[in-house]
Amino acid sequence: MEWYWALILMLGTVCFFMFMGLHVAFAFFSANVLGTYLFINGDVGLVFMPIEFNRSITFGVAPIALFLLMGEILLHTGVAFKAIGAIDRLISKVPGRLSIVSIVGGTVFSSLSGSTIANTAILGSVLLPDMIQRGYKPSIAMGPIMAVGGIAMLIPPSALAVLLASIAEQSVAQLLIAGIIPGILMAVLFFAYVIGRCWLDPSLAPGYDPDESGLDNPVTLSLNIGGKSLFTLSYDGALKRPLNRVLPFMLYILPLFVIFIVVVGSIFFKLAAPTDAAALGCIASLGACYFFKLFKNTIKVSGIDGADFTWRQIWKSLIETAKINTMILFIIAGSLVFSQALSNSGATDGLLKAVSAWELSQLQIVIIMVAVLLFLGAFMDQVSMLLLTMPFFLLGSSSFQAVFQIDVIWLMVLMLITMEISLLTPPFGLLLYVMKGIAPFQVTLGAVVRSALPFIVIEMAVLALLIAAPEVATWLPKQIN
Repeated sequence: MEWYWALILMLGTVCFFMFMGLHVAFAFFSANVLGTYLFINGDVGLVFMPIEFNRSITFGVAPIALFLLMGEILLHTGVAFKAIGAIDRLISKVPGRLSIVSIVGGTVFSSLSGSTIANTAILGSVLLPDMIQRGYKPSIAMGPIMAVGGIAMLIPPSALAVLLASIAEQSVAQLLIAGIIPGILMAVLFFAYVIGRCWLDPSLAPGYDPDESGLDNPVTLSLNIGGKSLFTLSYDGALKRPLNRVLPFMLYILPLFVIFIVVVGSIFFKLAAPTDAAALGCIASLGACYFFKLFKNTIKVSGIDGADFTWRQIWKSLIETAKINTMILFIIAGSLVFSQALSNSGATDGLLKAVSAWELSQLQIVIIMVAVLLFLGAFMDQVSMLLLTMPFFLLGSSSFQAVFQIDVIWLMVLMLITMEISLLTPPFGLLLYVMKGIAPFQVTLGAVVRSALPFIVIEMAVLALLIAAPEVATWLPKQIN
């Protein structure tokens, strides 16, 4: 069979079953059965296929489950919602105040949760009703929430980054570190855009006096054990308003930064491997939640409520993590066998030789790869497009990355940003439908798309910057070599 017929057969089988509504993991399994039978020794290949599935699941993919667990713990214990409230109190009167809160809060939460959908759903459910009630136009209310949700792909811990590095058999640690600078840069540009646009057109986000009830109350601290107050401290001086504004930030945001430092710092300073760092992050998340429960039950600070922390919530976090992680493991197993079938069919080498005959430069190859991902991202989810392109882009000595000598960390960061952009691109950008589903008003898909367009342009600008200056992504990972 000619390589192009093999390629059409394998990719066509996957796309057919996905369009029929089959989950991506099972669509790949269907293609694997067909490809293994045709290209890997028929019945013998099918007998050995379960063995290949088992070999593909290694200890290196453990950070995916642990990073997911971190986010689930913070979500189900309510800590994420408390953090957003603390940021809201800290930020005073600025143009587009609530949109700024969504960007800052989303950036903080994305550094602790690898789930883009969870990031967008939390911010949308907490902030969007209040924004619409205060007269914010949908174009400036929905856009920042959707855009900042995609930063979860870049800022560690990112489950998709771990999945990408694991399947590509590359350094998980370096890819996690490489996403920090582009992720922060993107958040800063979102911040500047919202302030600038709301300053030029105040009608987009009408100004209002934020709820500052309680800021003039005395700052009190009391310690209660067994229902009895051991001591109480009170301050009613000139600094009580700044203290009442800053104390929630110190209570709910700084402990979350400790989790980020534990995870990223242990990797950066080579104190722990990514798997160990993810486990430490889970322990730090549990410690932070217990700390918040301590404030609720024992330590009382005026104007600050503690968070719930029960075994029921931990159990629910474990169940939700297990559901998501099980499907991810199926996807990893199916994708690696899929790449083997493609390689044995000759499709991978055939496509590479056809592209090599064009005598393109490294930059042209990278641009083509990005264009392919942007195109696919408009029609399928990120995991599906990742699995379809990995055999050609990254896997093995016959991949584009290996033949054209492309820096693998740089290329994987470009892929993550491109997939982040595809979350917002019509007609099937996943976050567009998440936002339409949680919006507390009748909104058309067209209005959701229009609100996302300026942020798509910003993300494309960051992507172009990284293509022109790879050091933006590669400088920080080189510091841990």
